[in-house]
Amino acid sequence: MILNSGPMKGINPYIVFISLAVTAAFTMFTLVSPEYSASLIDQTRTFITLSANAWYVGLAGFFLVFCLWLAFSKHGYIRLGDDDERPEFSYFAWFAMLYAAGQGIGIIFWSIAEPMFHFSNGTPFGDAVGTATAAEDAMKVAFFHWGLNAWAIYCVVGISLAFVCYRLKKPLSIRYTLYPLIGEKCNGWIGVTVDVIAVFATLFGIATSLGLGVQQINAGLNAIWNIPQNLKVQLILIVVISACALVSVLTGLKRGIKYLSITNMWLTFILLAFFLILGPTVYIVKLLVSTTVDYMVNLVPMNAYIEPQTQSWGDADATWKSMWQGWWTVFYWGWWMSWAPFVGVFIARVSRGRTIREFIFGVVGVSSMLSFVWLAAYGGTALNIDLTSSAGIAETVKSNVADALYATIAGMDTGTIGYLASIGGTLLVSTYFITSSDSGTLVLTTIMSEGEEHPLKRHRIMWGVIQGAMAAVLLVTGGSAALSTLQTASITAALPFSILMVLMCVALAKGVRAETRLKETTLRLAMSGRGA
Repeated sequence: MILNSGPMKGINPYIVFISLAVTAAFTMFTLVSPEYSASLIDQTRTFITLSANAWYVGLAGFFLVFCLWLAFSKHGYIRLGDDDERPEFSYFAWFAMLYAAGQGIGIIFWSIAEPMFHFSNGTPFGDAVGTATAAEDAMKVAFFHWGLNAWAIYCVVGISLAFVCYRLKKPLSIRYTLYPLIGEKCNGWIGVTVDVIAVFATLFGIATSLGLGVQQINAGLNAIWNIPQNLKVQLILIVVISACALVSVLTGLKRGIKYLSITNMWLTFILLAFFLILGPTVYIVKLLVSTTVDYMVNLVPMNAYIEPQTQSWGDADATWKSMWQGWWTVFYWGWWMSWAPFVGVFIARVSRGRTIREFIFGVVGVSSMLSFVWLAAYGGTALNIDLTSSAGIAETVKSNVADALYATIAGMDTGTIGYLASIGGTLLVSTYFITSSDSGTLVLTTIMSEGEEHPLKRHRIMWGVIQGAMAAVLLVTGGSAALSTLQTASITAALPFSILMVLMCVALAKGVRAETRLKETTLRLAMSGRGA
């Protein structure tokens, strides 16, 4: 039900009021009882890690298999639009927007930090520590967490939306991903429930990334101009950059968001060139090739690995912190799933006119390849520095994850160029922050307006402010454990949405089969008509 007048004009009041009520309740609870809420958040993560570990791991593998089946099946030819329709955006603009939305802030934050953690602590897929072998094992696991599985999670939501919206001519709203399965029931309370779940997953997923982003921007400002790293500075950064994001989102998809995304991509290439040319080039190339092969060979075993549990939920000393997958894989798969409604709506919005096969190859294949190059360039440089010198980047990462990028640039000892690279890295995080925030605002208001591709500006402003406020609340609540709090928020929001994603796969499979049968029937009738 979309209102046609008043302050709530253009949106579904049920979705908005339910979302606002729960968001306000969460915010008040965390601000009034920060210590208790932090404890409760930690217990929630323990419960999810111990109880839903296999669920998250199994789903990530299933979504990848589903995307591969869809791409290589006879349904891959189906165009996400009319048969004669062609894409709205060029390949470069399309890829720039989907990549900026999908992994921008996160991969800058973790591309060095994650490999260095695995390098210094070992992984279940290799117990070597601090050696060349440990470096390769560390990079293989980073590829696993940022590669095909991650993009397949996004792809499931994105292609489900694009199919029902542009092929079946339904509104661009999460609820309609279930249309091939439940039909017009999408318009009732089921649809409202689906959209509210999507709103929360989106809100917490983006707030997590924004929280990570401001920590890294703060680290960059500290490295460049010695601005202190503290909560006050980070809250100011959230306000300033959220305001910039509002300006961008108000200009619309084809102006502010598009051009910022393209700017991000060029900055990304410039920073990649800095590491590839001035870093250990030969080592990076060898690491990229060997790790890619190792990753592909071990993709099935890594997807099948479920860490044995030595504790049970309810034990007095039970904690997620004692499980490797609790720190890494469960967080990542939950984070991707919480981002999936946001990224899914956005990449569906910019992918009209592409075929299903083209969509999957671009979103899952090409995006993963760029992530591998990025990880090898950034993480490989840091690994090589610690292997060949006493720079101690791994120790720096242990004390403050946000310092990883700047410690690596300092370890390269490139003088003025390194200083400029630090400025460029901070600028890149900032622009990714803005594109994530403005894209997220656009998606939230699109969901609340049941698929309106150009939501009213006042709604974009309101939810842009709420989005930034949520990131601030999570940082304040977390205190010294802000990173863990941000991670927990995302994997908690992902749990109910993960169930919806399974239903999306069922609905999409049913929908493409029906579309293929219709196409084949039409073709047979046309051919029989010619024969007659």
